[in-house]
Amino acid sequence: MIKITFPDGSIREYNEGVTGLQIAESISSRLAQDVLACGVNGETYDLSRPINHDASIVLYKWDDEQGKHAFWHTSAHLLAEALQELYPNIQFGIGPAIENGFYYDVDPGETTIKEGDLPAIEAKMAELAAKKEVLVRQDIAKADALKMFGDRGETYKCELISELEDGHITTYTQGAFTDLCRGPHLISTAPIKAIKLTAVAGAYWRGQEDRKQMTRIYGISFPKKKMLDEYLTLMEEAKKRDHRKIGKEMELFMFSETVGKGLPMWLPKGTALRLRLEDFLKRIQKRFGYQQVMTPHIGNKQLYVTSGHYAKYGKDSFQPIHTPEENEEYLLKPMNCPHHCEIYKWQPRSYKDLPLRLAEFGTVYRYEQSGELHGLTRVRSFTQDDAHIFCRPDQVKDEFLRVMDIIFIIFRALNFENFEAQISLRDKVNREKYIGSEENWERAEQAIIEACQEKGLPAKVEYGEAAFYGPKLDFMVKDAIGRRWQLGTIQVDYNLPERFQLEYMGSDNQKHRPVMIHRAPFGSMERFVAVLIEHTGGKFPLWLTPDQVVILPISEKFNDYAYQVKSYLDSQDVRTLVDDRNEKIGRKIRDNEMKRIPYLLIVGEKEAANGEVSVRKQGLGDQGSMKFEDFAKILNEEVQNMINKY
Repeated sequence: MIKITFPDGSIREYNEGVTGLQIAESISSRLAQDVLACGVNGETYDLSRPINHDASIVLYKWDDEQGKHAFWHTSAHLLAEALQELYPNIQFGIGPAIENGFYYDVDPGETTIKEGDLPAIEAKMAELAAKKEVLVRQDIAKADALKMFGDRGETYKCELISELEDGHITTYTQGAFTDLCRGPHLISTAPIKAIKLTAVAGAYWRGQEDRKQMTRIYGISFPKKKMLDEYLTLMEEAKKRDHRKIGKEMELFMFSETVGKGLPMWLPKGTALRLRLEDFLKRIQKRFGYQQVMTPHIGNKQLYVTSGHYAKYGKDSFQPIHTPEENEEYLLKPMNCPHHCEIYKWQPRSYKDLPLRLAEFGTVYRYEQSGELHGLTRVRSFTQDDAHIFCRPDQVKDEFLRVMDIIFIIFRALNFENFEAQISLRDKVNREKYIGSEENWERAEQAIIEACQEKGLPAKVEYGEAAFYGPKLDFMVKDAIGRRWQLGTIQVDYNLPERFQLEYMGSDNQKHRPVMIHRAPFGSMERFVAVLIEHTGGKFPLWLTPDQVVILPISEKFNDYAYQVKSYLDSQDVRTLVDDRNEKIGRKIRDNEMKRIPYLLIVGEKEAANGEVSVRKQGLGDQGSMKFEDFAKILNEEVQNMINKY
């Protein structure tokens, strides 16, 4: 018999070799119908995989990420099975589950798979799913795997197998299709009731631009057709909110192939918006005791070798910059942390100096593959709202609480009201991969848990998800149409203080290592602005929006008066435009509401005679007439009240 521990702490005994499905059935038949996968000591298992030792178990359903992952991973195999039937000579690369759905990279040889082919592939997938094919997991020796896939001419799979360790290779079979795979998967294809293939794209094999370009087919699937219908409606709304489309319409940012792929350039309106965000955070940080620093865009290669970033990001970085001096190399900086460590190190520190909070809007560079670039959300140059807190171990909890306060202020100010947190802790069993003392880890992990409890923040704990250098807390935000984005993050780091030999003199007159906390409420300015655009649909808060007011003269006769009003509003720091086109007023109103400008001021004969403006507010319609001086005062009070709240 083995002991199975459930999330509520209860323990039941089962026969050795019991499966997740059998455990679910022992609780209720309804649960057994709904469960898709299970977590065994933090590792996700197929429901049919035997459990041969005492273990902690979590049963995952559709609402759990792990449940969706197993569902979509199996759907990727279902896609491959359909492709194998439709295109007999096709070769397969990899087919993972992703955040929303799945994809498979394939080499169709001389055949081209186009968007128009997707409905036929979907139909074949639905036909195979209806057969309720069982997925069978099998351990296989490396030599046997190489022979199996080699005999089938699967060169991509053989390349993957050649890099795997013998004794840790598994395959999954459903129907006539067998794939090299670690899993996890559903027990069968039966739960897959609704399928939509969403796109065809090119993708270099293993992300390397000098390798074969494969065909990547994206898709998504659900256990109910109603869920698919809701998802497709959501995607239509997402298209309307696409930050690339809105950013172009509102003249916020641009890209130029001449400048380079993935290198965004901020236009005047976008720059003003971004600087207002930066100023907002700077004001908050000043209240919380941060000191602003500035560091170069490059650093000596040895700096990043010391920090470990060269080993981690070297392949994804731009190539080293060679100077005229022999053996001197520099890199465009991939992270700001090493520079801040050097600032800490430039003078002796005492326990009385801590915590030391250094903040920087620092631009960093990563050479993302061109196929992975996507608007502002995936770029090669981005600016982090970075800060690093150097503190004593006993200060970690208080610093976490203070950073959480900053993140909550930002989320409230920008109407990100729906969010949750994930606490990433060490693996419960394997502690060898983590650096830092057991005492410090326990203290840091407990500090994060207690900080969330004190703030009343619902937080999901994930064991084994901590970085090797420390635990972390990530904030997941739901936007206006229900999509989840990771925005703020707080990480504890024992690694860099060790690598850079950072020290402070303690109250015991002994030298100690500080703990380093990494913190970025926005994450990157580029990605945050993209998420903010899509969350608001471009209708930013009044204090932030690029254009607050547009003045609409009824006819050309009133253009002079419109510019007189604009001149006054400009003097009151109200961001104002004049639409002096020779168009009917109804057309001007419609066009400027489409531009998402909060206030429209209409001026004609009556307004010009009385020194007034007729006010329309975005989404609320006519607000009546008033003196333009009074309007400026009311608008500025509205802006100030918004800012003062935070």
